[in-house]
Amino acid sequence: MSGEFAAPKGVPDYFPPASADFLAVRNALTDAAHRAGYGHIELPIFEDTALFARGVGESTDVVSKEMYTFADRGGRSVTLRPEGTAGVVRAVIQHGLDRGQLPVKVCYSGPFFRYERPQAGRYRQLQQVGVEAIGVDDPALDAEVIAVADEGYRRLGLSGYRLELSSLGDDSCRPQYRAALQEFLLGLDLDEPTRERARLNPLRVLDDKRPAIREATAGAPLMIDYLSDSARDHFDRVRGHLDRLGVPYQLNPRLVRGLDYYTKTTFEFVHDGLGAQSGIGGGGRYDGLMGQLGGKQELSGIGFGIGVDRTVLALAAENVSVAGDPRVQVYGVPLGGAAKDELVALAARLRDKAVAVDLAYGDRGLKGAMKAADRSGARFALVLGERELDAGVIEVKDLRTGDQQEIALDSVVDHLAARLAGDPATE
Repeated sequence: MSGEFAAPKGVPDYFPPASADFLAVRNALTDAAHRAGYGHIELPIFEDTALFARGVGESTDVVSKEMYTFADRGGRSVTLRPEGTAGVVRAVIQHGLDRGQLPVKVCYSGPFFRYERPQAGRYRQLQQVGVEAIGVDDPALDAEVIAVADEGYRRLGLSGYRLELSSLGDDSCRPQYRAALQEFLLGLDLDEPTRERARLNPLRVLDDKRPAIREATAGAPLMIDYLSDSARDHFDRVRGHLDRLGVPYQLNPRLVRGLDYYTKTTFEFVHDGLGAQSGIGGGGRYDGLMGQLGGKQELSGIGFGIGVDRTVLALAAENVSVAGDPRVQVYGVPLGGAAKDELVALAARLRDKAVAVDLAYGDRGLKGAMKAADRSGARFALVLGERELDAGVIEVKDLRTGDQQEIALDSVVDHLAARLAGDPATE
């Protein structure tokens, strides 16, 4: 690399101005969760490897092929988190959150790690927003979780997506379906790795994206046809709540999420503008996970993970920009050392008034500094030189209209705060 460094393969950088869209997406998705009563939880970046092996499932691609696992200096096997649900359930058990008010409703965001072949929308460090609601098995809660994700997308202005919905049944009907599916799969001419997967976890074969496997399994039995009365009633009630909430969906009886802990409700948001990596978020119910991870109570849960990276790409595919307000509202242009000293102090006073301010550093000339002011996106430029200092005034230029006026130095903070407070673009 000739002594130069680059980001690791499959790990995107987000930097200004494009990072404004990234932040807007993440904030919109978390804000939708907070409005529904989901509190913030901050999870460790790495956990005991056994947490994911037991919780996610050893036969999944995530555990068997994609995890970043290593021994720490104490010889313990730890793994960079590939998903968030197992960590949340671990935290609920460890800190006794299940002994308080139920459901436990939490929201999280941040990076997750999977060793995959990098391509557009599939990264080795992926950014997600997730929610989990643990402790209550209520179809209305399933619908709320789905609606929270849908609200986040709608508030961003995303329109070209669809919600696919299915049920993976419960313990009373999954064994019968598993046996029927396994019998069907083992009757096919499959390669040995796929045949072994059919023996260990036949549902995973339905998640195989290879065209030949999808064609071979087109006639496979469907879980939706094996649902018990209780599982079917649960699914029907989820659908009824979604109808009342005005959240449109499409039934997809072949929908299989890539993690073993899902039961009953399962869903995925899909955007065809992304090509092969069309899933932009999804989740489902996980009624047995707490017991698998050592919880004394067998509490059910429902949650989702939304890909921030993929949502950014989906918005770009629709030519929708969600970047927020400009980075700064006021840009200071000092002409001389004494003027810079004054503007540094003035910027601090403006920031105390919640006004975003930047300065032209590096002793630039007027022309270069004004170009920087224009590029900053600021509404106003403050130009201060020796003449203005001597007169106790400062030039305030409206960068939208070009209008310019002199304002007394001792009143410019209140003047700008008042003008920006009345500016619809800054409210």
